[in-house]
Amino acid sequence: MDVSEVGLGCWQLGGADWGDVSEHLALDILAAAVDSGVTFLDAADVYGSGRSEELIGKFLKQHSGKIFVATKLGRTADLYPDKYTEAGLRAATEASLRRLGVETIDLTQLHCIPIEVMRQGDVFEWLRTLQQEGKIRHFGASVESIEEAHVCLEQADLASLQIIFNIFRQRPITELFPAVKEKGTAIIVRLPLASGLLSGKFTKDTVFGENDHRNYNRDGQAFNVGETFAGLPFDKGVELAEEMKVFVPGAMSMVQMAQRWILDYDEVSVVIPGARTVDQARENASVSKFPELSPQLHERLARYYRSEVLPNIRGPY
Repeated sequence: MDVSEVGLGCWQLGGADWGDVSEHLALDILAAAVDSGVTFLDAADVYGSGRSEELIGKFLKQHSGKIFVATKLGRTADLYPDKYTEAGLRAATEASLRRLGVETIDLTQLHCIPIEVMRQGDVFEWLRTLQQEGKIRHFGASVESIEEAHVCLEQADLASLQIIFNIFRQRPITELFPAVKEKGTAIIVRLPLASGLLSGKFTKDTVFGENDHRNYNRDGQAFNVGETFAGLPFDKGVELAEEMKVFVPGAMSMVQMAQRWILDYDEVSVVIPGARTVDQARENASVSKFPELSPQLHERLARYYRSEVLPNIRGPY
């Protein structure tokens, strides 16, 4: 699979969980990302109850270039947390195919489903059947913890793992990447900016909308706390990001440094920042143009993570 190393995460485009995003703006964001060299789009059937996939489908009809489309399944109420069946996965896949307007999904990923279900293994057999039928080209898994990642790696033909990995979540470097490298599995990195904390633009007084998970899931009230601000308490995260501004090289923004840091790891195949504006989509795509960060800066960020960040992380990790 040959894709741009910076993709576009399309959770925001669902118009739920990150605040309202109009259809016009969503299509403009997709166009800005692709025009900037992005060829990898990541969605899920639950993002806006299918709206994210529908918008990608509309965009694909207007765009003639090759775009690699990844989506996820397994968190809808008819499946999660304990109603997984082959018929259910098939129905979810066919619904995504309709919304995306494609004959085959490039990559389907299990969407943070319970570890017990993945250990049992039937879900992977059902995905193999869908692959053999030509409904999906590849399958992978989006996971919340290192333990879940290793369970998935037991599947020899797993194409990818999607994980949270950023300057505030560095554990995969030592506890996952060696195994991933041995297996040759692709790593897709979500939440590279820790829900925006690593933009350095928030203050403790920043207010988020009622339908923004950065408001209603700050302490894991709705789903895994790690999906919001990398599991850090908001005020502490703002404080840590402010202190980190001294590390940013002069030619970069904090957004660019945070994502360049991720791409410096060979095990990472693609990073999927989201965007709520056209400018954000373009800034994210620009990260590929920057050279690797210096070994000295990597060491400083590693020390800062171990001493200041790690003790404050909550949730599965």
